[in-house]
Amino acid sequence: MARQGGFRGRRGGGGGTGGGGGGRKKKVCRFCVAPRENILDWKNVPLLKRYLDDDARIRKARQTGTCRKHQAQLATAIKVAREMALIPFVPE
Repeated sequence: MARQGGFRGRRGGGGGTGGGGGGRKKKVCRFCVAPRENILDWKNVPLLKRYLDDDARIRKARQTGTCRKHQAQLATAIKVAREMALIPFVPE
């Protein structure tokens, strides 16, 4: 009883007879693409709120698509904004 089709654990998904394709489009870091429009600063509250979930926690980089460098800067900016009482620590 040989298995038919592609290997299920592989990236790209799609199933069927291998070949990849399918799958999701890779997210790009919006701070790397357009650094002038997306200034990462603790005073830019509307931008920072975009990276918080419903429980006021910082969203993961794989959810938002930010690179490692900007995810670290984003986390620092959110923490500073919380200390300055611009962003709540807990949801309202």
